[in-house]
Amino acid sequence: MNSDGAQVPPAFEEALLSLRGHRQRPEVRLEEVPAPTRIAPYGLALTAEVNPTAEPETLLGSGRFVVLHDPEGQSAWNGTFRIVVMARARLEDELGADPLLGEVGWAWLTDALASAGAGYHSLSGTVTRVLSESFGGLVLRDQSVEIEVRASWSPNTTDLGPHLMAWTQLASSASGLEPLPDGVTALTPRR
Repeated sequence: MNSDGAQVPPAFEEALLSLRGHRQRPEVRLEEVPAPTRIAPYGLALTAEVNPTAEPETLLGSGRFVVLHDPEGQSAWNGTFRIVVMARARLEDELGADPLLGEVGWAWLTDALASAGAGYHSLSGTVTRVLSESFGGLVLRDQSVEIEVRASWSPNTTDLGPHLMAWTQLASSASGLEPLPDGVTALTPRR
């Protein structure tokens, strides 16, 4: 049921079930969080942390994956489902000045969608670079550069597993993790 007590539409239930059982890299930790409620009557939201350890100081990146469903459809979506993602990561300072950084960030997304076999249409988004310089009492902090990829698209089917895998691949790429070859599973290091 949704927040109004209405029965969950079968298409949304099918979409949610398709998100289960996908193995992620050990550096990627997912958590379900409250979904936005004003955009669509049905939604699911996940956050991710990309971190090789459980220590906060080794955090490489983060992100958000939102599935929206409106059985009536929305014209801007060209369908009844919309996926909204964000991936953010700190970069090496020299990468922040690269004039092609935006195109590279967007290619991480489109390559991940293609690699995962995620069929989609009506793709749009932005790639933002943020340069932070500290002053005054924060002068001990180093300059930092972050990239943030925000995008949304409409999936072609209710099988959203490939879309979830594409998003985690995007977050991993933005965080500087090397892609895993096909058929290779990363192992969690022993402590």
